Amino acid sequence: MGDWSYLSSLLHKVQSHSTVVGKIWLSVLFLFRIFVLGAAADKVWEDEVSEFTCDTMEPGCEHACYNWKFPISYVHYWVLQITFVSMPTLVYLGHAVHIIHKEKRMMEQEEADFTKLKKRKYTDDRGKVKIKGILFCTYITQLLCKIFLEVGFSVGQFFIFGSPFIYLKFHCKISPCAKLAGAQCMVSRPTEKTIFIFFMLVVSGISVFLNIVEIIHLCCRKRRGTRKQFLCEQMTLNKSPLCSIIN
Repeated sequence: MGDWSYLSSLLHKVQSHSTVVGKIWLSVLFLFRIFVLGAAADKVWEDEVSEFTCDTMEPGCEHACYNWKFPISYVHYWVLQITFVSMPTLVYLGHAVHIIHKEKRMMEQEEADFTKLKKRKYTDDRGKVKIKGILFCTYITQLLCKIFLEVGFSVGQFFIFGSPFIYLKFHCKISPCAKLAGAQCMVSRPTEKTIFIFFMLVVSGISVFLNIVEIIHLCCRKRRGTRKQFLCEQMTLNKSPLCSIIN
C-alpha cells in the first residue's frame, strides 16, 4: 500500500474550512478507510494471485479464470475510489484558500490606502471560515459530487465484480478452459475477503449519509441566517435596538 501522508496532510487542512459534519466525514475517511485499507485489507488480498488455483493443467486456463473473477484488484479499486472521492474536497480547499487570500489582500490594500475597512465576508476576527456566498455554492457542489462518486463506485463495484460474496469454489467455463467440463477454481480466505467487501460498502453508505446530513445542515443554517437578517432589517427600519442583540 502506498504512502497516504501527502493526501492526509491536504485533507487535514480542510478541517478548519469545514462544518462539524464535515469533520466527522474526514474522520470516517481516515479511520475506516485509509487506515483499515492500509493496515488490514491489503494483507488479506496479498495472496489473491499466488493462492488462486484451478483443478486443471490446461495452459492459460487458471489466468483466464482469475481475470474473469477479478477484472481488477479490490484493493486497487478502493484506492481509486478514495482518491476520486477526496478530489472534490481538495478542489473546495483550493477555492477556499484562494477566496480567503483574496479577501485578506483586499483588506490590507484598504488599510494601506486609509480607506474605510469593509466587514470581512468569508472570515471572522479569529480567522474562522464562514461558509457563505460563493463558498457556500462550492461547498454544496463538492458534497453533491462526493455523493455521486460514492454511489457511482458502489454501483460500479457490483457491475464489475458481481455479488459481494466471495465463495471458496466457483465453476469457470471461459476459454481456454475445456468448453464442456470447465474448471473448478478456489479462492483463498473467502470469508475474510467477503467481510472486508461488506465493510467498505457500509463505510461508503455512511459517507453518503453524512454528506446528505451536511447538505441539510447547511441549508437549514442558511435559512436561519436569512431569516435573522430579514428580522434585523425590519428592526433597523423601525429603529429598534434589538438587532444588535439578535446578532
